[in-house]
Order: sequence, then C-alpha cells, then structure tokens
Amino acid sequence: MTEGAGPLAGDLPDDLTAAEAGMWQAFRNGSLYDLSAGDPVVDDPHGGHPWGPERTVRARIVAWLLLDGPPALSGRVSSLKLAGVQIGGTLDLAGGTVAPYVEMRGCRFEREVRLPEAHFTTVRLVDCSVPRLEGARLRTEGDLHLPRCRFHNGVRLTDAHIGTDLLLNQAVVHRDRSGRSISGDGMTVGQDLQAEMLEAYGELSLRSATVGVSLSLRGARLANPHARLALNAPQLTVERTLYLTPAGVGGQALSGTTPAQGTRIQRFECRGGVRLDDGRFGDAVDLEGARFALTDEQELSLRRVQTPELRFLGDRPPRGTIVLSGARIVNLVDRAGAWPGPGRLHMGGFSYESLVPQGPFPLETRLGWIAAATAEYNPEPYERLAAVLRAAGEDEDAREVLLAKQRRRRETLPPAAKLWGYAQDWAVAYGYRPGRAAIWMAVLWAAGTLAFAHAHRPPARGDGPPEWNPALLALDLLLPVIDLGQAGRWQLGGGWQWLAAAMVLLGWILATTVAAGATRSLQRS
Repeated sequence: MTEGAGPLAGDLPDDLTAAEAGMWQAFRNGSLYDLSAGDPVVDDPHGGHPWGPERTVRARIVAWLLLDGPPALSGRVSSLKLAGVQIGGTLDLAGGTVAPYVEMRGCRFEREVRLPEAHFTTVRLVDCSVPRLEGARLRTEGDLHLPRCRFHNGVRLTDAHIGTDLLLNQAVVHRDRSGRSISGDGMTVGQDLQAEMLEAYGELSLRSATVGVSLSLRGARLANPHARLALNAPQLTVERTLYLTPAGVGGQALSGTTPAQGTRIQRFECRGGVRLDDGRFGDAVDLEGARFALTDEQELSLRRVQTPELRFLGDRPPRGTIVLSGARIVNLVDRAGAWPGPGRLHMGGFSYESLVPQGPFPLETRLGWIAAATAEYNPEPYERLAAVLRAAGEDEDAREVLLAKQRRRRETLPPAAKLWGYAQDWAVAYGYRPGRAAIWMAVLWAAGTLAFAHAHRPPARGDGPPEWNPALLALDLLLPVIDLGQAGRWQLGGGWQWLAAAMVLLGWILATTVAAGATRSLQRS
C-alpha cells in the first residue's frame, strides 16, 4: 500500500511499527496515546534511562499525521496527544499547515524540532526533552505552551506570531551556538507571555517583541555572566506590566501579595546585563525583590523607557551600573536600599512626576541619590526633584533641594565666584532662607548702634546742627537705597570712617543676595 492510500482510506500503512500503529489509531480517535511505564524514574524524559523501540515513533510518521493524516473516526475530532513517547529523528514541519490539536507530555525528542513558517492552531509540549526548537516565523491561532520543557541547544522564535499565550513556565533552556538561550526578536504574543521560574543559560533576546497583555518573569533565573547581556529586550512593547518579581514555589506566582504560610519564595535573579532601552509598558515595570549580579562593565539599562510606574524595589547591585537616562515615568516607587552608590547611577534626562518611597527615604538620602547620579554638576536632576516635591506640597524640602543645587554648582566656579557664593550661602543661603537677612541686618544694626553710641559726636556738614542719632546713622549706612539723611550729615574720620564703609559694604551684600533669592523665587513661580 502506498503512503497516500492509507490516510485517504483511513487504513494503517504497511510499514508502521506497533508503537506507530497505536499512535495512528489514537490520532483518528482523538484520544491520548500514553506509552509511560508507570515508574517515575524510567518515565523521566530528562533522565538517562533508555527508552526502547516499544516507546519510539519515527518523526516522519508524526509529521505525516499532522500534515496529511487520516480522517477522524465518526463522531471524533482527530488530534495528536502523546505521553511518554520518544520521537526518533528530526521532526520537520517547516512551512506546513497543521490543523489538528497537538499536545505532547513527558516526551523525548532525539533531534531538533523544526517549525519555521509553520501554521498551527494550538501546540502544547509539556515536560518534554527537546535538543532544539527552531520556530522562526511560526504562527499559531491559539497557544504555544512549553512549560517544564528542557531545551539543550536553545529556542528560536524570531518573528513568530502567537495568537494567544506563550508559556515557558519552569522551562530550562541552554544556549545555542550563538550564545542565546531564547531568540524572540520581533515576536508577537497576542495575550500573556509567561516565563515564570524559567532557567535560561544564555542571552534571552526579545528585541522589538510585542506582548498584548503582560510579560511575567516571576522567579526566573537568567544567567549569562561571561557575555554582555542576559536579557536583551530593547524596543520591547508590553501593553500592561513587565514582572521581574518573586514567585511562590509550589503555589501561585507572587507580585506584591503575602504568600501562603510555608510557601518558598524564589526571587527573580539575573547574572548578566539587562537592556530594556526604548521599551513601552502600559501599566508598570515591576522590579520588586529582583536581584541583579552584574560585572563592572555590565548595566541594568532602562534608557528612554516609558511607563506609568516603575517599581524599583530590588536589591542594590554590588557592582555594575543602573542607567535611567531619558526614561519617562509617572510614579517612581522605590526604596533607599535599592539604588547603587556614586558613579554607578546615570539619570540624565530622567523624568518622573511623583515619588512613592517604600520605607524611610529622608531628604538627605534623596540628595545623595542625585549626587550618586551626577559625577559632574548637572542642574536638571535637582530641578526635577524640586518640582516633584513642590507639586506634592513639600515646599520646604523643595527649597533644600535647590539650595543643594547651588552649593553643588559653587564647587565648579572660579575662586572669586566661589567666594561670592560662600558669601551668599552664609548670608541668606542663596535666597532660599531670606529670614537670615533680617537676622543679620538686626545684628549689624545693633552692633553699629552700640559702636556709634560710644563715639564722640563728629562735626556736621551743612547748615544747622542736626541731632546726633547713632541708631539712625547705623540704619542709614546699612540700607543701600533708602536715604535717612544721617550718613551724609556727619564727617566721620579715622576708624569710624572704616566702620561706616564696612557697614555700607555689608548692607550691599545683604541686599544683593536677597534680590538674587527673590529673582529665583519669581522664576520658579
């Protein structure tokens, strides 16, 4: 009998083995074909126990069923459901259209699975051992499920289109020859991409990928320490939330919830650089409890990211650099212990509208956060923080931030300008504490009045002997614009003349610094 005659008539081809014949009949019946031995050690697809010919079917026969299989039995829907089966050879469905439902559980593939440009309804490979999955430009109308599978030479889903969900929960993926574990560049997922407790040994690449709902890497462990990046996802678009958060082992995944008693928590861990540059996230980027192990040359890069909320609540990386340059955030939810020290934080052009600190985050520590991000003086981070504090009604803290900005700027000035800056700081704190001017004016007025009260009455100028008033004279000398008619009436000489000159100079300094502060206040308003 020819290969073409069997499927058309529904009869068994002549050259099928006993295992393949059973699979053929189960396909027509739409039932599960289970060749498991019942021993967990023997049935482990990832173990070393050999599976003989009684559990092996040829990949060519599997492809025959999926691409041009026999008709279903009356009242049945044909589907391929395998459990505990070993597929011998390379399963090649490249470019094919597969109508039947496909589900394989606990199966073992001898060679790679080739699905480039294939078209499926739904594919589920659960707890299978696969040397490599090649699925560039793969299309599914429904789900692509790969939970608990182990891929020894990577997964390629470049430009794939998954109609609903892509599941990689608890999968273990090793690197391919190019150093990548999962290549999903340009991939589109209609709903959720779940890779919770994924173990990826190599670069996880999602460049320009699009996820219709959420992308969850809760409890995942990404490792690529000897290369530049462990997670490479620039221009990633997620319509809702990216989760790099803990998961509860043995329970439901966690994100800001209290786990059930006795649940073991597995954090998201990344050994290698992360690149999320130019990403767009509709709800949030959640880094709560995340751990990043970076080398000195590696980065957690969020350049130009846009999201309504960034939850920066992970552990402080002991090495490496955090980059937020050009990012645009609405709510920055953070804690003091999450940020790195000086020289390892870059925030040029980082925009946020409100701060929601978790735990103590005093203003002094927040100013240290800015200082850590600006090795050289840059007014922008100070002005951004001041604007956010002022919008929250924290005017006093906003003034302290702007004062810190002026003090930081002072260190970049030449000596003469630096001295003038110290004078402004000493006098009225650059105008941010104008009450100081009144105090200094009162002190100088009292000191001048006391000094002139002990002086001999100096000779008068002009006609008429004016009344000698030490208090009015001292006040006239201190006020640089208002003339009280005292300073020009008396001929001071010797040390008194020098005292008068000093009071005039101090009055001008106080008036100038108050005017500078008032100008800054008007500019801010």
